[in-house]
Amino acid sequence: GVPLPFPAALLVSPGLAQSPISASTPRGFWAMPENLTAVEGTEVELRCGVSAPDSVVQWAKDGLLLGPNPEIPGFPRYHLEGNPAKGEFHLHIEACDLSDDASYECQVGRSEMGPELVSPRVILTILVPPRVLHLTPEAGSTVHWVAGQEYEVACVSGDAKPAPDITFLQSGKIVSSVSANVNEGSQEKLFTTEATARVTPQSSDNGQLLVCEAFSPALDTPIKASVTMNVLFPPGPPVIDWPGLDKGHVRAGQNLELLCTARGGNPPATLQWMKNGQPVSIAWGTEHAQAVARSVLVMTIRPEDHGARLSCESSNSVSPDVQEQSVTLQVTFPPSAITILGSTSQSENKNVTLCCITKSSRPRVLLRWWLGGRQLLPTDETVLDGLHGGHISMSNLTFLVRREDNGLSLTCEAFSDAFSKETFKKSLTLNVKYPAQKLWIEGPPAGQYIRTGTRVRLVCLAIGGNPDPSLTWYKDARTVTEPRQPQEPRRVQLGSLEKSGSTFSRELVLIIGPSDNRAKFSCRAGQLSASTQLAVQCERGAGRGAGWGAAVEPGSVASSSPLIPPTNLTILANVLEDVPAPPRSAPFKGSAASRSVFLRVTSRDHGHRVTCRAHSAELHETVSAFHRLDVLYPPEFLGEQVLVVTAVEQGQALLPVSVSANPGPEAFNWTFRGYRLSPAGGPRHRILPGGALQLWNVTRADAGTYQLHCQNSEGTAEALLRLDVHYAPTIRGLQDPTEVDVGGSVDIVCTVDANPILPDMFSWERLGEEEEDMSLDDMEQMAKGSTGHLRIRQATLAQAGAYQCIVDNGVGPSARGLVRLVVRFAPQVDHPTPLTKVAAAGDSTSSATLHCRARGVPNVIFTWTKNGAPLDLQDPRYTEHTYHQGGIHSSLLTIANVSAAQDYALFTCTATNALGSDHTNIQLVSISRPDPPLGLKVVSVTSHSVGLEWKPGFDGGLPQRFRIRYEALEIPGFLYVDVLPPQATTFTLTGLQPSTRYRVWLLASNALGDSGFTDKRIQVSVTTPGLDQTPGEPGDELPTVQPPGPLGLPLLPVLFAVGGLLLLSNASCVGGFLWQRRLRHLAEDISEKTEAGSKEDRVRNEYEESQWTGDRDTRSSTVSTADVEPYYHSTRDFHPRLPPMLEEGSYPQGIRDEDVAFQGHLYDEVARAYGLPGTWGPLYDEVQM
Repeated sequence: GVPLPFPAALLVSPGLAQSPISASTPRGFWAMPENLTAVEGTEVELRCGVSAPDSVVQWAKDGLLLGPNPEIPGFPRYHLEGNPAKGEFHLHIEACDLSDDASYECQVGRSEMGPELVSPRVILTILVPPRVLHLTPEAGSTVHWVAGQEYEVACVSGDAKPAPDITFLQSGKIVSSVSANVNEGSQEKLFTTEATARVTPQSSDNGQLLVCEAFSPALDTPIKASVTMNVLFPPGPPVIDWPGLDKGHVRAGQNLELLCTARGGNPPATLQWMKNGQPVSIAWGTEHAQAVARSVLVMTIRPEDHGARLSCESSNSVSPDVQEQSVTLQVTFPPSAITILGSTSQSENKNVTLCCITKSSRPRVLLRWWLGGRQLLPTDETVLDGLHGGHISMSNLTFLVRREDNGLSLTCEAFSDAFSKETFKKSLTLNVKYPAQKLWIEGPPAGQYIRTGTRVRLVCLAIGGNPDPSLTWYKDARTVTEPRQPQEPRRVQLGSLEKSGSTFSRELVLIIGPSDNRAKFSCRAGQLSASTQLAVQCERGAGRGAGWGAAVEPGSVASSSPLIPPTNLTILANVLEDVPAPPRSAPFKGSAASRSVFLRVTSRDHGHRVTCRAHSAELHETVSAFHRLDVLYPPEFLGEQVLVVTAVEQGQALLPVSVSANPGPEAFNWTFRGYRLSPAGGPRHRILPGGALQLWNVTRADAGTYQLHCQNSEGTAEALLRLDVHYAPTIRGLQDPTEVDVGGSVDIVCTVDANPILPDMFSWERLGEEEEDMSLDDMEQMAKGSTGHLRIRQATLAQAGAYQCIVDNGVGPSARGLVRLVVRFAPQVDHPTPLTKVAAAGDSTSSATLHCRARGVPNVIFTWTKNGAPLDLQDPRYTEHTYHQGGIHSSLLTIANVSAAQDYALFTCTATNALGSDHTNIQLVSISRPDPPLGLKVVSVTSHSVGLEWKPGFDGGLPQRFRIRYEALEIPGFLYVDVLPPQATTFTLTGLQPSTRYRVWLLASNALGDSGFTDKRIQVSVTTPGLDQTPGEPGDELPTVQPPGPLGLPLLPVLFAVGGLLLLSNASCVGGFLWQRRLRHLAEDISEKTEAGSKEDRVRNEYEESQWTGDRDTRSSTVSTADVEPYYHSTRDFHPRLPPMLEEGSYPQGIRDEDVAFQGHLYDEVARAYGLPGTWGPLYDEVQM
């Protein structure tokens, strides 16, 4: 102890004189005690040396005399040390405690050598160190604090003397805001210190310690208690990694891949990509070690993406606001098409006017014209605003065409520096029209007389011309046509136009009649014409009507005076007044008679015939002639006029006109929405010769009422026609995603723009895997006008997923819209079994990976505990990786350098979101013997075989194999068959006898032992049918070993006895050597198999939908004792090389096969080889496997 200066005082026991003692050494003392300070539990010696050694010396404690006995009865820790003969009476105290904290005196009794003496009073101060610190929150725990908020931490020391000083350290820095109080302890002279600190954590404190330190003179080093600060703080702003230098500049058709990274944050950031405020990607990954969240957006750029704002949003549970970084796309796209408007057909030496228009492009393109290889200068150029921020380029061209330009290619070419490697062209062929060069007629010579009834052939010929000249025959300025009615005499045969090289011809064949006499027959080709006359000899004349060509108004009176050579005339008509006339002379030296009629006509009489017949009694002939009435009347719309026309968008529409008028209508004027349509036509309309309005590339904007104004010289008429444009549906509104809590109700609403609107045009589909139930029977489908509803009541998790709204109104294509139904629900952790096992060697070199998967919406946060205590993920031996994909979340906890003492424990994975939490337990255990297989059952039975199937149990962390033991109940002894391949979970046991009852066991084993035969679930009984019950199949195998007959049974004990003696005689020679070698290779084999493991087992037991985000260590094996899909291996053609082994009876100690299993004491040796004595038993006692 260190002597402390205390004020000197004198206290003498009763019976002794008390007198002050000077500071110098009193008389009779050569060594004086001094004030001492000692820590509880140490040894102390108070010195006292007297000059009268024969005197009685004793010590007094707080006035209590301890007696002269050196052993000091009643005080076992007190005794006197030194040589009394030399006057040494030192008080020695062992293991000091608080009771020794007192004042002490050395007293010398009266003797012959001198009077009684008393030493100065000294103080022995005992320091008691604090044994414990009580920290609130609990020491060793992890506190979850939000950065920037103030928290209060209390630290109370245990009993101590003196009261300790308490200091708080936050991440190694002293906390200044501390208040402390000293209170009395549980005993007198003991004190406690209660200190309270106000702590404001920052993000830098995450994972650091908040330490409470207690300082005391009784301590060499302060005692500490700490908590780990898990500080929740927002992540940093997201950063978008743009490929290339020109940020935001992309090309249509380009596959754009953007990486968004957000660093920091606890918990790590949740990332989401938005496009114009709508989510486009919700998948991201996190790396907890670096606290980095990453999300990749992949999209194909389209022109309509120009100006789109792509933003990456970052947030977590403590973010005050969502942080984002955005980029605006500047899309470069070429024109999708080039169109040339106008006609490329024109007469020579005239101007052609054309317009070249491009679709929208960005940047604008320049246009130039080419005629053949010659560039033409445009008349003017115009640039208009186009779709998606682009520009429409338009170039007008007017040039004079020549005959030699005919057939040349006229090209409009678009080019731009932005598309230097691409060329966009539109070409048309120029058609230059020019007349024929020469025209003549070949026929009978001029002046030659031709008798009536003679067949005459006239040929019109022309050379050259574009287009091909249309040769037209005329008779006295009237076009020659063939008879319209088949029953009329065929006097005229008009041939078709024929071509031979550059020469064109057309034939006219006539049966000559009187009217052909001196008639002028002309042939015309454009502006050229040629003519000839025929001289006809006739026997009598044909009748004709005088004044019959005049037109009459409706309601007026028409008269006729035909001149027919015969004398008897008959008029066939509705005669209003009949006026006969006297006969007179006629051509061809004949007589003529005339007769006049008067008719009142209407528009309905137009085109009707008035027939006059003349009969000659002398000639016995009758001649008839008719006149077709030409009634003039204003336009009249007929009853069959269509008033409503239906068309499909982007198709054609024809608004027909059914009108009657004489003369024909002079003009058809169409008006739409107050604007008159050009009679010359436009880019998308044309007025046909009959007045019908033809539209193409019809759009929904063309729908409405069209007014037709029809006019001729007699008057006008109007009609209203309505155009109804049907167009395919387009989905205008679809809320994606649509969210609902489990058990709630929601409507998925689909709004469309369509014509027509049909009551049954909405349908819904649910998208998913084929094996899932995609029916919508539990949902209600409704439609009202242009809005369709899919109503879901009491939503379940099975209903979550993608739904498709399909709208089909009969105008293709149908519209489809995808909407995701998100059913929010509390986390549901996959529970393969109540307890999942993971095996790993506890040699501090192996690693183990624990898999935890949960489903939940919204996102899930994973936490891990070990044996109920929060897991310190700051420990470098623990690494956690999380992965989120939609509603599936995975956490992979990797434990490096697995230690049996520290890591063989029960790990709990807890998944939490705003709606609740769920957890599962995973036991990390040592490699061990395998568990018994599960679900052994018979799947097929024949007379000679039995098909077995099972599911593997926990393999103990090592590759396992299976062996089948079976017996016939009527025959003693067991037979064994190894299952090959070792991983198979099905096997066909062959070589059996018909009509025999068998009992079958299944054993699993690995390098550390076997599962044993005690579990009743690994045995089945089966009876093979007789041959007469089940006909044998060609593939059935016969027994590979015939069971011994009755004569062979007595030999079995003898054979086994002899074999046993031979084995015993050899065991003494080689037993020792094999035993040592076996132990030496055992540890090596276990280590190799542990490190290598079974790749198939590892893959089979991992969650298929999880994605690894970090390094893996393969020296661990995971298996769940739940039902798993077994691996089937065909054994139909498998034959064991060796016959089954026959035994007398069962061996309760297991199979004695060194390659398959080890005995119990070998298992203990392995435990000792791994340096884990005492850890195997308690582990399995605590956890029920």
